[in-house]
Amino acid sequence: MKHLLPFCLLAMLWATGCQNAPEELDTPLLGEGDSPSQAITRPEAPPLAAQLHEAFEQYREPTIQDLRFKHADIEPLINNLPADFEVEKLGSSLEDRAIYEVRIGNGPVPVLLWSQMHGDEPTATMAIMDIFNFFKASGDGFDSLRNRIISELTLHFIPMLNPDGAERYQRRNVLDIDLNRDALRLQSPESKILKATRDRTQAVWGFNLHDKNRYYAAGDSPKTASVSFLAPAFNAEKDINEGRANAMQLIVLMDEVLQQYIPGMTGRYDDTFEPRAFGDNMQKWGTNTILIESGGLKEDREKQYLRQLHFTILLTAFQAIADGSFESWPQEAYEDIPYNDSGAFYDFILRNATRMYEDQPFVTDLAWRHREIDVDDARAYYLRGSISDLGDLSTYHGYEELDATGYTIVPGKLYPQALPDVSALRQKDIRGLLSQGYTDFAVTNRPPAQASARWPVALIAPGKQPNNALYQYGNPSFLLEKNGRYHYAIVNGFAYDLREDLPAFKLP
Repeated sequence: MKHLLPFCLLAMLWATGCQNAPEELDTPLLGEGDSPSQAITRPEAPPLAAQLHEAFEQYREPTIQDLRFKHADIEPLINNLPADFEVEKLGSSLEDRAIYEVRIGNGPVPVLLWSQMHGDEPTATMAIMDIFNFFKASGDGFDSLRNRIISELTLHFIPMLNPDGAERYQRRNVLDIDLNRDALRLQSPESKILKATRDRTQAVWGFNLHDKNRYYAAGDSPKTASVSFLAPAFNAEKDINEGRANAMQLIVLMDEVLQQYIPGMTGRYDDTFEPRAFGDNMQKWGTNTILIESGGLKEDREKQYLRQLHFTILLTAFQAIADGSFESWPQEAYEDIPYNDSGAFYDFILRNATRMYEDQPFVTDLAWRHREIDVDDARAYYLRGSISDLGDLSTYHGYEELDATGYTIVPGKLYPQALPDVSALRQKDIRGLLSQGYTDFAVTNRPPAQASARWPVALIAPGKQPNNALYQYGNPSFLLEKNGRYHYAIVNGFAYDLREDLPAFKLP
């Protein structure tokens, strides 16, 4: 993968290690305040979904391996599609990048899908490329599915609606306008293209495909909302007409599919009407609109498994629209999907640590989030930690957690000798020096920031003094001490186990 991450934490600290396998958990499908007797009974997920999920790897587009691809990466994939696909340039972004429509099928029901109207939300674009590969294939046991879809539906894809934002890996377009708040004024060319396509196709169904940050929880559970849905309201009263009810039923079907793979890890957005948003207006204009957002999933920061799940639920949805089977799913079960709890997760929580202030002990939790710092023209990144909050964080959850009960926080020290470069540091016993309290090292010829961030110690310029005080938005290095010994080091918001019976640190 192209991103630059700190190396994995030691297995004895977190048993999850560094594998790229999602965590599967069990949670009943209940809404807020529901009891098991109140939950709506759902049909079983269609067997087709499991078949698609299992077959995914043969359709995965191999040229896209992580989230930070650009318009230049997908444009040849689009332009080289075979004759069964219709490819049309709809217009250009402000920086003259082509925005394409890809059409598949000749059925009477038009379905419109648009992805990456926010440039840093690329999960669905990856899945769309995989879906193109699926429709290019034959003789794999899915020909009857393809034939049913293309005979009943006409699929209209607009992948990467905001290519200028994708170029910078940023949410907004080059005008710094949020395209999803431009459905009324239509000031941006990208917004005009989307509106004109909906009007031309008179889409019966619309899939508004997004990502969200990794810090949402599924209701009040200690699980991430890894995929979230919304059947947007078309008016302030949040009325439910036939089209919105259809969207709810199809969401229930897709949610049931996801429960087979990420149980209890789906969420639902509040449906307060947003008069400027495309999803709400699509619903108002007569398109049965479904918002799907990809969130966070442990051990899947690049969202490659969530990509697979998108592939699975979208093709399953196409089949359900084509044969009308979505109508058998209970609309009421939509309300059982828990609301998203925004900001409920942190990347790392240190719990019950003791900090000293004027010789008095105070027990506190500390929570870090890791910000992605762009490098290589936003094709790669490294992680920079900061303390997002501290105090009583017992109602919050961490992707990783460490119970520091009985441990005292001791600020890290600066190693007394400046080193010429990291090769000299590499010769040192890093665990041994951390065990002596040295977390910061002055290095004359430091590597770039993205390489420095991968070390289990802080690399600073000679003559600079580290600031290892504890405060919100700081990024201190410190030790956890118990019985006169340092057992853990916390550097850049990552924890390192210092016990001598563990393997040596793997250095960059």
